[in-house]
Amino acid sequence: MAIASVNAASSTSSNWLKEAQDSLVAAETPGGLLGALQDARDSSGSVKSFLAKSQNTTASLALIAQSSQTSAGALYAQMAASAAQKRATDQAAFAAKLNPVQTNYTPPAGLDPIIYFDDGSTIDTTTNLWTKADGTQIDTTTGQPFIDPASIVTMANGAYLDTKNNILTMSDGTRVDTVTGLKITV
Repeated sequence: MAIASVNAASSTSSNWLKEAQDSLVAAETPGGLLGALQDARDSSGSVKSFLAKSQNTTASLALIAQSSQTSAGALYAQMAASAAQKRATDQAAFAAKLNPVQTNYTPPAGLDPIIYFDDGSTIDTTTNLWTKADGTQIDTTTGQPFIDPASIVTMANGAYLDTKNNILTMSDGTRVDTVTGLKITV
């Protein structure tokens, strides 16, 4: 029994020799209630023996009190940890009740990149362009005819020339076909 105490002491402290000696001395004189009962059998009747017994009894009772204090402290710490865990579990359950997770949720399907119509027109949903069967394109967000910015030549007075369709749009909104020179009316 004392050897196990020596091994445990050597692994936990830098001063293992002193702890080993103390452990051997403690093993010879058990503490607590058992130590107090073993000490009662010596009945030599001397004052020295009485004082030694009194001192040992006092040490044994102090050891009992210390053990019960340690046990009570451990019990209270365990009860506090258990109560904190229960509160955390209750709060998590309450939060889950307030914010339920949808289990059958299916995200809506997005639009197809290109939607084809029966009349031959299409809508490109990535660029938001509606291309009619005759080839004209309309911006679906503004409703205005789409003109490719690469085919635009901007003039200083606010007019611009659509080189793809050969249409000159004046700053007042008048549109002129540059091939025929005729005014386009809409």
